[in-house]
Amino acid sequence: MKFNLDFNTAYNQFYVVDKFLYADADTGCADFWTDYAFDNRLAVSSGVLGIGIESYGHVIGQLEVLSSENQSVDLNLYDHVVEGYIELESGTLQVLDCPHSAIELETLVQPGPYRVKVYSSNLANTDIDENEGDDYYKIEIWPGSNKELKVLKKFIR
Repeated sequence: MKFNLDFNTAYNQFYVVDKFLYADADTGCADFWTDYAFDNRLAVSSGVLGIGIESYGHVIGQLEVLSSENQSVDLNLYDHVVEGYIELESGTLQVLDCPHSAIELETLVQPGPYRVKVYSSNLANTDIDENEGDDYYKIEIWPGSNKELKVLKKFIR
């Protein structure tokens, strides 16, 4: 399943969440967006991923639900690539804006643990204080129980 993303958010972030687990999350607490999470552009909590973006508010990208990890990715095409984990107990995956938590995408998946890889591109020419930028985000999600956060390629401004 492949979905295009094109929506407005704020504060250089948006969320990928489990529909029911998100209700208990506190994405504003210091334990969610730690310095480590900001640096790696991925905040992780139970049933919630915070995706750090370069432009202040407009998200352009794609989310794809896969049956297994995509092994044929050329990291040279991206500025930053990070991989994490989300539990989708409800089987309902949502993409939410910040700060209103408006549902930008909702789709059904098999309940269970998932790996998530976020590819970020066109970061160098994007102003973090501007609403619009050339930044682009590709998100791949597939079943997997490894909870390790891995930075596969790091963008340094």
